[in-house]
Amino acid sequence: MSIQIQVPDIGDFKDVPVIEIFVKVGDTVKAEDPLVSLESDKATMDVPAPRGGKVKSIAVQVGDKVSEGSVIMSFESEAGASAAPAEAAKPSVSAAPAPVSAPTGLAEVRVPDIGDFKDVPVIEIFVKVGDTVKAEDPLVSLESDKATMDVPAPLGGIVKEIRVAVGDKVSEGSIIMALATGSGAAAAAPPAAAPVTAASASAVAAPSGGGVDEAAFALAYAGPAVRKLARELGVDLGKLKGSGDHGRIVREDVEAFAKGGSGAAAPAAKAAATPAGGGVGGIDLLPWPKVDFAKFGPIERKEQSRIKKISAANLHRNWVVIPHVTTHDEADITELEAFRVQMNKELEKSGVKVSMLPFMMKAAMATLKKFPEFNASLDGDALILKNYWHIGFAADTPNGLVVPVIRDVDKKSIPEIAKEMGELAKLARDGKLKPDQMSGGTFTISSLGGIGGIYFTPIINAPEVAIMGVCKSYWKQHSSDGKSSSWRLTLPLSLSWDHRVIDGAAAARFNVHFAHLLADMRRILF
Repeated sequence: MSIQIQVPDIGDFKDVPVIEIFVKVGDTVKAEDPLVSLESDKATMDVPAPRGGKVKSIAVQVGDKVSEGSVIMSFESEAGASAAPAEAAKPSVSAAPAPVSAPTGLAEVRVPDIGDFKDVPVIEIFVKVGDTVKAEDPLVSLESDKATMDVPAPLGGIVKEIRVAVGDKVSEGSIIMALATGSGAAAAAPPAAAPVTAASASAVAAPSGGGVDEAAFALAYAGPAVRKLARELGVDLGKLKGSGDHGRIVREDVEAFAKGGSGAAAPAAKAAATPAGGGVGGIDLLPWPKVDFAKFGPIERKEQSRIKKISAANLHRNWVVIPHVTTHDEADITELEAFRVQMNKELEKSGVKVSMLPFMMKAAMATLKKFPEFNASLDGDALILKNYWHIGFAADTPNGLVVPVIRDVDKKSIPEIAKEMGELAKLARDGKLKPDQMSGGTFTISSLGGIGGIYFTPIINAPEVAIMGVCKSYWKQHSSDGKSSSWRLTLPLSLSWDHRVIDGAAAARFNVHFAHLLADMRRILF
């Protein structure tokens, strides 16, 4: 009797790629043996055999994409096995709605897309081994230099293993924990309460020598079935170099290593701890002076917030690596300010209040279209010119400076931009900005308009190549002919630019064009 094996309920995931196939035609498998491994952007899931049998055919290849119900292979049923329809391979469905779950077995939960952030510290873990979680329940909290982010459960299950600790640094794709899912969740229990089996005993008596570096093991790129095999054979995954796609460790790598093969690589934990590029430009600086300030008078020690600490590192990198030049200019915004005041009167009932910043965003967008090298990023020796205009704005929060991004400024009206800015600014103050609300920016405006100052040198927000700084507007006498003069509301402009990409003449033209647009926004129409 031939039985079709289908992908069971895998939650909301669709078109999930097959990254590993554990069996071949002719293999005899037992119920719960892993058949294939799937990997979404949030979890790695093994599809286990729903029953015993002999593999008759395999309908998928590595790289194929599958969804719930996709046929992955067919079995010749074991002797004595009841002839069951193909649907018997799928998990039973009760009248009550079932939680989102992966196939019966173990699912590894990974850090999803968090934008351009890397090596983000874990600041809180909300669950413990043995806890039952539902899809979207928060698992851990991460804090970058710009935001605090919760990583939710991509599916329901029981926490079987937690592979990070507070203080560990993670990036997109890092494994944070393992969930027992499907009917396997009912049997899952904390390791302390689990009975000792031959498999677990062999994991304790690791024969590969030197013990297992748990930190490296947790960071290794491998699926649940491969991790289980490595535990059984006492293989430290942190010492393996994967032969699968993107360096993934597959079953053959573990088996070869257990038999005495090399396959050794630098431990993953060590690789994760090494800064990308080995430092900033190889600059050798004198050590920071150590001073006992207390011997000169009373002092008070105040620790910097985590966001400020990480932000300081990013700002230092950007300042040291990017050859900054700042060009100053000014814009006459007398008529624009009068128009802004009038517009706010008309918008009063809508609840939207327009500041000068949305006008600056529109002017920046139009200027970037005229000077596309300012709306670019360096990629080695090549310049990536972007045909979209996402403008970031620096927002001051109790925990430090963050940069939310208004996407597609060219497609939004002034009131729409003002409304979105207000919403993002509130999220920033509350520490609830999501990574995608701070990523993808092509140009940044840093405004000190509500505070004061005249000119300053804003630091470029890498990988962008320019940033516009504006200060508080002030009244100044202007004369066009040297004879008569009038008082005009003047906005100071400070454009910092990357000298590897932009030269002084282009920067001056950019500032002049930007100022002309602010002086008469009708020019944006041309």
